[in-house]
Amino acid sequence: MTTALYLRDSYLQKFAGKVVEAEGTNVILDQTAFYPAGGGQPSDVGAVECDGKSFGVLAVRKSEQGIVHELDGGGLHAGDKITGTIDWQRRYQLMRHHTASHVLCAIIHRATGALITGNQIGTDKTRVDFNLPEFDKEKISNYAKTANQMMAQGLQVTTRFLPRAEALQIPGAVKLATALPPEITELRIVQIGDIDTQADGGTHVRNTSEVGKIAIVGAENKGKSNRRIYFALEP
Repeated sequence: MTTALYLRDSYLQKFAGKVVEAEGTNVILDQTAFYPAGGGQPSDVGAVECDGKSFGVLAVRKSEQGIVHELDGGGLHAGDKITGTIDWQRRYQLMRHHTASHVLCAIIHRATGALITGNQIGTDKTRVDFNLPEFDKEKISNYAKTANQMMAQGLQVTTRFLPRAEALQIPGAVKLATALPPEITELRIVQIGDIDTQADGGTHVRNTSEVGKIAIVGAENKGKSNRRIYFALEP
């Protein structure tokens, strides 16, 4: 299996690794800082270099064998040593949006008890779906205002790993409407000040002062008890 370096350090932009499996343009590395698509967060893109030749990383995904990197060309083989480089500008935007979504969701969860039913993090715009029975745009605007006030305080964002049973004892640690798969025995807990603590495998900023301000750019009813919010970030 691939060691996921991004779980320990979201700011790691460059790393050394070794190809453990290669098939055409798909390679699995012994360790990687590239985030694989999942949890509503798109995969990282970037490049890997080997013996002076560069390959673009177009997409990254999880598999039973490890984390698969889809390259823009073939030529790598098992045993090759590589240097990987993340498209940092894109990754950092996703980190800012991800942390912002946690804070906004925590505010809405506190006020309404609503759980997340879906989300898609983006670099320009992010959407989050909630199982809210009613939809009040003025309240949504106020939730965003509260989130911005809290993030402006410069709250630390920390991560730690806990056994599943211990992690699930933390109130609000799981805000997804669907339960975590039972095969996950250890959970990565992301804590944002005293606003939010939940199980999460994505990348985040270190401090909420890096996020900027949430600006609600859209809201929709998506059926019974399913409300969708779109937001962008202002510097």
